[in-house]
Amino acid sequence: MSEACVPASAVSAVGPTVTELLPIVFFVERRLLVWFISSSLFLAIYILLNSLFAPPPAPQPVADGPAGVVEPAEADPVAEQDDDARPPIAADADPADAPEEQPRPDRPSLITLGSMDPQSGFFLLATLNSRGGAIERLELTERNAEGKLRYRRVDTTSGYLGYLAGKTSPDRDGCIVGVVGPGTPAALAVPDETSQGPGLRVGDRIIAIGGRAITSSRELNERLAQSRPGQSVSLEVVRPDREGPPLILTAVLSEHPLDLIRLSSTGGADEVLGNLDRLSCRVTLSQLGDRNLPTGTTSIEGLEWIGEAIYDHEVKAAESVDQEVVFSLPLSQRQLGSAATGPVKITRSFAITPGSYLIDMDVQVENEGEQPQRLAYRLEGPNGITLEGWWYSTKISPNMLGGAAARDVVYNTVRDRHRLLSGYDLLKRAKNQPRDPDPTIFGEDEAEQNRSLRYAAVDAQYFVVALLPPEGTEYFTDFRRSAATVVADPREIPIHQERAVNVSFFVDSLVSEVQPGGSIRESLRLFAGPKDPDMLASLGLSDAIEYGWFGRVSRFLGWILHWINWGIGNYGLAIILLTCLVRFCLFPISRNAAVNAQRMQELAPELKKIAEKYKDDMEARLKAQREFQKRVGFNPLAGCLPALLQLPIFIGLYRCLSVDLELRQEPFFSNQAWASNLAGPDMLYYWGDWLWDYLAGRGTGWLGPYFNILPVFVVALFLVQQKLFMPPPTDEQTAMTQKIMTIMTLMMAIFFFRVPAGLCIYFITSSLWGIAERLIVKRTLPPPKPIAAFPAGDAGGVVDGKVTSTRTAGKKSLTERIREQVKPEPPKALPPNKRKRPTNKR
Repeated sequence: MSEACVPASAVSAVGPTVTELLPIVFFVERRLLVWFISSSLFLAIYILLNSLFAPPPAPQPVADGPAGVVEPAEADPVAEQDDDARPPIAADADPADAPEEQPRPDRPSLITLGSMDPQSGFFLLATLNSRGGAIERLELTERNAEGKLRYRRVDTTSGYLGYLAGKTSPDRDGCIVGVVGPGTPAALAVPDETSQGPGLRVGDRIIAIGGRAITSSRELNERLAQSRPGQSVSLEVVRPDREGPPLILTAVLSEHPLDLIRLSSTGGADEVLGNLDRLSCRVTLSQLGDRNLPTGTTSIEGLEWIGEAIYDHEVKAAESVDQEVVFSLPLSQRQLGSAATGPVKITRSFAITPGSYLIDMDVQVENEGEQPQRLAYRLEGPNGITLEGWWYSTKISPNMLGGAAARDVVYNTVRDRHRLLSGYDLLKRAKNQPRDPDPTIFGEDEAEQNRSLRYAAVDAQYFVVALLPPEGTEYFTDFRRSAATVVADPREIPIHQERAVNVSFFVDSLVSEVQPGGSIRESLRLFAGPKDPDMLASLGLSDAIEYGWFGRVSRFLGWILHWINWGIGNYGLAIILLTCLVRFCLFPISRNAAVNAQRMQELAPELKKIAEKYKDDMEARLKAQREFQKRVGFNPLAGCLPALLQLPIFIGLYRCLSVDLELRQEPFFSNQAWASNLAGPDMLYYWGDWLWDYLAGRGTGWLGPYFNILPVFVVALFLVQQKLFMPPPTDEQTAMTQKIMTIMTLMMAIFFFRVPAGLCIYFITSSLWGIAERLIVKRTLPPPKPIAAFPAGDAGGVVDGKVTSTRTAGKKSLTERIREQVKPEPPKALPPNKRKRPTNKR
């Protein structure tokens, strides 16, 4: 905003109090400046010595699951449960009349859908767990034109072997492989014996990697964390059905695909304590006879085991290229108890199609008894959504009050339209209302129209996982209740890390009187993918991208940004050119502000004289200043109003760069590790392993775990602009104000330190343009206008607090004459002795 908005001498000194405070301010500023310079110098020397002489730091924990990262636990807690556990028999069951139960699987299995193979055309690789019949992990595997992962992990540079769900061998050294995803480096590993066929297999025990023995899954993860994409590693494997020496396989590691859904324990450094491990999209019974699921709980009392029961599964080999898995869980009357009048069977299926981010899901609850039963089910939503960049990213909330967390629940109903339930608010409610922790999206006592649900989703910065009705259907109409929930222990979430709380939602089906042999069934779609505007628009999810104010301006500028990048092929340069284009279009307004600022500096001495003359009368001083500005033809708002017109453009450009998906994992310079992700900080140097957690902690530190150089340039340019263009102080109070502004700019460096690199490029370009513009404009400004003086012999005067000429005193301005015509003053009342008596006429 122009300097004309705040006149340099608009406010007079307030007396000796300010004068007494000035030495203190100068002293404090000098100490702060010395501390800032010495600390920066010490930090630079320390970083230099540390990089030259210190031993290499320990590898950072990377969140990629048991195959490529250091986990908080030895293995997947879901898979580590008692493998031999069978569904219990209800305490109130009468086994006398119950038929014999069919043999059930006693060990869970991990099943994969989709592939990481570029030739397969799949965009997803899903890992499903038969314990619960739900989703354990979901990775995005789409490729770009160069054959690279379109959406990779941006928080790690280590190599990726694949999600193995590894477990430490209980009686021998090594890591036992639990699953091998198609197309992953583990599946493509080449053995030294051609008779064995390529790839690792489920049940293999990895005993060494790179010629170095390992004793646990944790050691395997630590070795992989030191690798790089494209690196070849040798694996020594003991295969159960093979005798002889260990089999040696060679695998070429790849980049990490983005794990959009994962268990909290496999989140690595980005995960926080207190979040719980839970499979996504589980199903349980919410109504069985006269027993229902109480508020604030996740299962009917006595039937908690259904959510962790082991399902039968069948992989269907369809004629098309689609892949489908069908899970089934028969529940006998003995297991369900007296509330059931017969056995019940839960069946669900998952199907994935190449070239799509959609998963087709079907849920069916069947009455296999001989009598009618009142049945309903609960379908839980996804959880464990990626926490990518939660400690630095800034999501925009559509709510007027309260901000967005790293994970939020969004939904759309006929009544509420698009709404966001912040993770902050969900965690706060769970702490304050432990008996009723789940805020309702809609309840069963509401009208049917209000229960029409278009979608419900868990929302992240650049990705969303949404539950959608089947194709051709606009709303869900078969759900009686829905609510948002936290998948965490609210008391264990650390302070200052509440933003990373794990959230989800659930929907309860209508209660139906299901006849023998009948069922209740629902078809759904699960979208798990990026916030691509065109893709979301085709699914009715456009509101998931929140631009905040001036959304149309942001979309238009985003379109220009993509068009420029299409021509030059580098988003860093595209941001620079877009910023220059915007500043060029606003040049006339900027020049007008510069002219107004110069005129303000010319009038500053006269305004100072008026301020000193009427320093004890604020009202008279302001009136005198207005009259003086009107006499010389100066309008102080001429510099402010044009600057206000620029705000929608600057805010729109800022929002565009904040939410644009295409900036993610785009480098500033090609083939450079520094600033390799314009949607995140430039991350020049990692200091999280030695700097205090108060400064370098994720979410808890002021600066974050990386030293970023671009924000330093941003703040330095801000200081240069202040020194070059701030008008000289005209009094002590103005001088003190300017010094405080300098201190505040230095303090602002803390808040700018984690700003994404793309936004820093925008600020740096805009500041450099502003400096060059003001220097050029200053040379082309018109010559100073002389200040009109009072005519000779006319010393001027003050009439009712106004500075006026004695020759023009009594003359009214055009504004005053118009005001008298629109709102004339009422005539003054005459004294009683001069009033005429009214004449009484009949």
